[in-house]
Amino acid sequence: MPVLPASASIGQSFSSFLHAAGQFFSDLAAVHWAALVLGLAFFGLNLTLRSRAFFHSLRAAYPAAAFQWRRVWGAYFAAVGFNNVVPARGGDVIKLFLTRSSIPGSRYPTVAAAFFVESIFDVCVGVLVLVFAFTQGVFPKPPDFSKLSSFDISYLAEHFHLTLFLITVLGVLGVVAFALLSVRLQAFWARVRQGVTILSDRRRYLREVAALQALAWMCRFTAFWFLLEAFRVGGSVDNVLLVFAVNQVAGAVPFTPGGLGVQQALLVKVFATTAPAAVVAAYSVGQQIAIAAFTALVGLGAVVFIFRFRSFKEVLYAGRASREAERAAERAGVY
Repeated sequence: MPVLPASASIGQSFSSFLHAAGQFFSDLAAVHWAALVLGLAFFGLNLTLRSRAFFHSLRAAYPAAAFQWRRVWGAYFAAVGFNNVVPARGGDVIKLFLTRSSIPGSRYPTVAAAFFVESIFDVCVGVLVLVFAFTQGVFPKPPDFSKLSSFDISYLAEHFHLTLFLITVLGVLGVVAFALLSVRLQAFWARVRQGVTILSDRRRYLREVAALQALAWMCRFTAFWFLLEAFRVGGSVDNVLLVFAVNQVAGAVPFTPGGLGVQQALLVKVFATTAPAAVVAAYSVGQQIAIAAFTALVGLGAVVFIFRFRSFKEVLYAGRASREAERAAERAGVY
């Protein structure tokens, strides 16, 4: 029965994480706190710049609407904070709802399409990072992912037919969703095109989105340099780029908050010759706890003080209710 090995793998993955967490808390005195604070500050600046780029995409989509950047910033931080503590990327739903509710007359397809604008630059950088990582000889190749100690990625790599099945199911669901939307296809695509309006003005896109994202990546680079220094792994160009590559892979496996199991397993493998395994494991857990706590606290603060909700859970309920109301209005022919 495949369930038993899977359960054992899950238990091993969590056991490994808890052991690393214990190592981290036992070594708290050795953490370089100044470097940790600087790392979190630059990580926050990275998210702030990215939220500004997102704001510019929305401004191009809704030039006549009056809305505030601080609300877009709050929605962005709330989404990242939620994703870092809860799996399955529920924070994207939070960002979609909070952003949509901040722009008078906006629609969900338009706001969701504006997410895509941001991904263009990120995908380009991500591909370059992965190419660098795979050419360094320390980053495991995809066939070797099945040998990692993280259940989620090793199970998918080992059971390749299941992975293909899941991808196929997602593809079929996408086709079904497209078919269901085809009744209102013209209006739907008009709203999607509205969300990517800024791409039609190349200079404006480069100035107001790509340039800010480039600065955000630099801040993120600096953040992880300081985090590597804070946990005694050592900051360097190669090390930071390898961490970026690990984050790219972990982000594709959203079964755990922030891809914690995948990150830990990959980091221990990647830095096997650079630092002791205990130090790397403590770093993988420590930087994740620090980033998760920082973004969750700032995100919750935005939810409470900017949007006047009492919790992330309340935002999710309000978002579902809002989406259902919009669908009902569309069926009734109001929109």
